[in-house]
Amino acid sequence: MKYSKEEVMQYVKEEDVKFIRLAFCDVFGKQKNISIMPDELPRAFEYGIAFDASAIAGFGDEAHSDLFLHPDPETLMWLPWRPEHGKVVRMFCSITYPDGRPFECDTRTLLKNAVKDAADAGYTFYFGAEQEFYLFELDDNNAPTKTPYDKAGYMDIAPEDKGENVRREICLTLEQMGIFPESSHHEEGPGQNEIDFRYTEALSAADNVMTFQTVVKTTARRNGLYADFSPKPLDDEAGNGFHINVSVKAGDSPKALRETIAGVLDKAVQMTVFLNPTENSYKRLGRSKAPGYVSWSEENRSQLIRVPAASGEYRRAELRSPDPAANPYIAFTLMIRAALYGIGQGMMPPEPLDINLYKAGGDFLAKLKKLPASLSEAKLAALSDGFIKSCIPEKIIDIYCAG
Repeated sequence: MKYSKEEVMQYVKEEDVKFIRLAFCDVFGKQKNISIMPDELPRAFEYGIAFDASAIAGFGDEAHSDLFLHPDPETLMWLPWRPEHGKVVRMFCSITYPDGRPFECDTRTLLKNAVKDAADAGYTFYFGAEQEFYLFELDDNNAPTKTPYDKAGYMDIAPEDKGENVRREICLTLEQMGIFPESSHHEEGPGQNEIDFRYTEALSAADNVMTFQTVVKTTARRNGLYADFSPKPLDDEAGNGFHINVSVKAGDSPKALRETIAGVLDKAVQMTVFLNPTENSYKRLGRSKAPGYVSWSEENRSQLIRVPAASGEYRRAELRSPDPAANPYIAFTLMIRAALYGIGQGMMPPEPLDINLYKAGGDFLAKLKKLPASLSEAKLAALSDGFIKSCIPEKIIDIYCAG
């Protein structure tokens, strides 16, 4: 349900809300928040709430530290793990300078602008997220270990799959918050899990990714566990992927999805540093179902993009290279921009590769374009042409590509 400002203030009063979390994230997608009391809500809506941004990654220094949070009433959400009496709610925010100018490192607004440009061009993009995570045990001091919660494998069931009840609690919590998981199961690695979501429009999908990670980490701790979303938590086991399903509604155009695929393939190398932003990310790519080459196919999980078996409104393309370290607002922005580029240029993808690339010979693979093999290589690729500069503010590019 999407609320107006007046409805939010009425909800806060009638539902015994005592704390309102104003949520945002840094340029790398790490969620932050400030809590305010109900009496401050009218001021928040009218003028915004000031905060010291000097300690937030990429948000400035002590000389220019004041920024303002402006809550989006449509994102009001109850946090069901907080007390029933004296409830806590959360709203995502846009960020401005004191004079009202949009803050260029506000990645949620970056995505809003991409969505608007797509709509102006006659296209609506929908995203469905699949994020994998490991559950690890805690030590006697409640610090995370690298001991997996179980030894189960892909889609195993209880009692081997010890994470079943944790996933159920996560899914039920998300449902209470108005977010509806599509499926959940044990993944390939020991203690590794996956929960998938129904597709929705871009901004809600990115907000849901942020909420999902918070719910998973909170639920894990409540069960005496640690949830690890890093790209490669264990060197010898499967990495964590952030598979992004995208579909496009474009009036009567039957080619929009193919053109979207073509655009994303064309810009995949340049986008990699934003989809795989850590050194740890490159321990995952190219192995254990994580792609290493720029290619696509129907259903084939060894490819960068696969088109799952589906029809009609469920027809979509799945980008398999991103990992959960990516900022979802930037990831979705780049995919929309690349798709619009492909559509605008009337691009068509190359012939699909119906081959298992993990078993292909070296001579065959040598003919394919490779994804960057390291963070430093990915940084250089992002600066190799004008596409990234046309999509992402210079300040964010400098933060990601420095060094």
